[in-house]
Amino acid sequence: MKAVITFIGKDQIGIVHKATEILVKYSLNIVDINQTVMEDYFTMVMLVDISQSTVEFNEIVEAYNRLGEEIGMYIKVQHEAIFDAMHQI
Repeated sequence: MKAVITFIGKDQIGIVHKATEILVKYSLNIVDINQTVMEDYFTMVMLVDISQSTVEFNEIVEAYNRLGEEIGMYIKVQHEAIFDAMHQI
């Protein structure tokens, strides 16, 4: 089981550090990651393996929602099932 986590917002120190703290806390593993800074804007997309997670999926979503509010960024967590369903239509 995998999830896609997207970050968009003003660049600032510590974004990746804070993002990975949650990964470690909940036993999530980065499968693939892409990040870039365009002028003052930071974007990152992580594909993470959630199969070893120590919590339910909704708790992961809530943790990243709280982080987004804390650092003033748009952070979206989507389960791979969403992408699978989109490609079956």
